[in-house]
Amino acid sequence: MSTKTVGAGIAIAALCVAGAVPANAASNNNSVTKLTKAVTVEGVLDHLEALQEIADENGDRAAGRPGYGASVAYVVDQLEGAGYDPVVQPFAFDYFEENSKLIRVSPNPRTFVNETDFLRNTFDSGSPEGTATGPLVPVGLVVPAAGLPPNSNTSGCEASDFAGFPAGGIALVQRGTCGFNVKVLNAQAAGAAGVVVMNEGQPGRTGLINMIGDATGLHIPAVFATSAAGENLAATPGATVTVTVDYVAETRTAYNVLAETAHGDDSNTVMVGAHLDSVQGGAGINDNGTGSAALLETAIQMQKVKPNNTVRFAWWGAEESGLLGSEHYVANLSTAEAEDIALYLNFDMIGSPNYMFGVYDGDNSGGTAPAGFIPEGSAQIEDVFEKFYADRGIPFQDTEFSGRSDYGPFIAVDIPAGGLFTGAEGVKTAAEAELYGGVAGAAYDPCYHAFCDNLTGAGQNVALYDQLEQDYTLVGNVNEYALDVNSDAVAAATITFAFDTSTVNGVRKPGKSHGAGKSADAMRDRFTQ
Repeated sequence: MSTKTVGAGIAIAALCVAGAVPANAASNNNSVTKLTKAVTVEGVLDHLEALQEIADENGDRAAGRPGYGASVAYVVDQLEGAGYDPVVQPFAFDYFEENSKLIRVSPNPRTFVNETDFLRNTFDSGSPEGTATGPLVPVGLVVPAAGLPPNSNTSGCEASDFAGFPAGGIALVQRGTCGFNVKVLNAQAAGAAGVVVMNEGQPGRTGLINMIGDATGLHIPAVFATSAAGENLAATPGATVTVTVDYVAETRTAYNVLAETAHGDDSNTVMVGAHLDSVQGGAGINDNGTGSAALLETAIQMQKVKPNNTVRFAWWGAEESGLLGSEHYVANLSTAEAEDIALYLNFDMIGSPNYMFGVYDGDNSGGTAPAGFIPEGSAQIEDVFEKFYADRGIPFQDTEFSGRSDYGPFIAVDIPAGGLFTGAEGVKTAAEAELYGGVAGAAYDPCYHAFCDNLTGAGQNVALYDQLEQDYTLVGNVNEYALDVNSDAVAAATITFAFDTSTVNGVRKPGKSHGAGKSADAMRDRFTQ
């Protein structure tokens, strides 16, 4: 591992993973035909297996955590082994980790799901951490509340509501006529060790909301639960319940990885990128190991290419925290540096198990983007992807040009963009199932942002995945066919624009080509300060 990494935070150490560091690409893969032949799904899956191993060892690959540092180390080692001189760009970000819990210990043990069944409080005066276990004590509940006027329950609004409350109990109170802060402070004064505030239960008052207000003096854990979770707790007489408020909010360091071809016109740079981080608690193999792995294999197989235009590869950090890595990169470009970027290609989730082949709608033919939102030249990028599928007789469709992924910061400074997407939490239509196979009415990625986004199949809906495998070959949460096709699409578009961006920006002749080492030194000086 070289010593180009800088910045505070997690260490990026050399990592031992399955598979050898690659040798330099064996041939000059300087055409679509050559490069798509060299970029194999087996090579891409090798990278995914390495990322899975990292997640297995570290719990996940989320930014600000050890698994992300190990993912960065893997990409850097692979690039260096292929002959690149990668640069690691650090940036600080607001790291947040939620570990709060709501558990019925007995009888009928149940662990409620954070941010689905309950939320910790967000009082203006702070959210005191702690854990408490005790008997659940309902206080003035009216269940079910259907048919009652909204905001009519007085549960916990008066100290007298807690008469005879046992010290150390877990109070269960109901949303209603007074503030959340009043309810939890009254419960604490009565000797409660923890508080669960459930929603009231009328239409529109069933889900999760943040508990706010001034709860100065609160020192016990307090959470808010859906009406369904609260009713489930209340329906178990004599329940013992644990309430935990535990979270981390601090500044940590994440990293982008940048590498570029040793040849090409720096003033007409083609950028291609994918986010490297996962969500917390998951391996992030489809989201976005697939894009990262396909991009990495494309870079490795392009190492001997001498393109007309510089190609800069990027693996972004902290996308799952809000596109932070790509935003940091773009924000630190000078005007001239931004103008030197001819276009940006983005690859985020390109192997969804119940896939569709989506191409960012650069010409806005679907009418989903507001006027002026899409930079000129994006339609011509879309054309290249569409031609790739059409030439192979493969169906495809538009996907929203929404700025939802890492191309967002680029289009915000008027850099043309495009890319691929095989679907996330959206539901596959019957018409799409006719085109691509798969299961209509199920999500494109049923494991989106979940633990089961992995290569092992752990945690997946077995019946659904068995049904998908009637049409597809799945490797855990990855559709091998979709990944194979789209890895070629990544390679094809990258090599196409590496030699010619004229349809996008009118640049028809190669400019001054730089020699090996020049751009890497410049990138290091520019982006690691």
